[in-house]
Amino acid sequence: MKSTESTGMIIIYTGDGKGKTTAALGLCLRAVGHGLRVGIVQFMKSDWEYGELKSLKQFLPQVTVKTLGAGCVGIMGDDQPLEVHKQAASDALNEAKREMVSGKYDILILDEINIALHLNLLDLPDVVDLLQGKPAQLTCLLTGRSAPVELIERADLVTEMIEIKHPFQKGKLSQKGIDY
Repeated sequence: MKSTESTGMIIIYTGDGKGKTTAALGLCLRAVGHGLRVGIVQFMKSDWEYGELKSLKQFLPQVTVKTLGAGCVGIMGDDQPLEVHKQAASDALNEAKREMVSGKYDILILDEINIALHLNLLDLPDVVDLLQGKPAQLTCLLTGRSAPVELIERADLVTEMIEIKHPFQKGKLSQKGIDY
């Protein structure tokens, strides 16, 4: 059944399996194909050379990406104080608030916001307030493992990625084009 009316939703991609951001970017690609405008605010990623950021530049101005994180908290050589990560997450949340009500987007992707919550970089009531202020026609997609039950209950669509097997289990490092 096809629908021609746009109804905003809250979507969550969560779980320990790989592919949450990739699935969100797939939704972004589908949306752009239909002429929709997509905003992406990345909460944990920093200035790494991510393949998705390179390719998304081809879709400007329909897609805007704001990478506002301070990197991977406590892993992959991260030596930033926790306060730096908290400030970056707070800045990303404030940017998400501005973008959410800007009227510029049909879809707003909050990449890795769930893990920012899980790591206590953000407070759950602040994210709940953000979602309560979501314009009715805007779809908001939240990615990241460990999505809180409170957000899952508010969501219209939730998909959990389950890890069954991963090269990291055999000590293999991240691969360009596959993992970043």
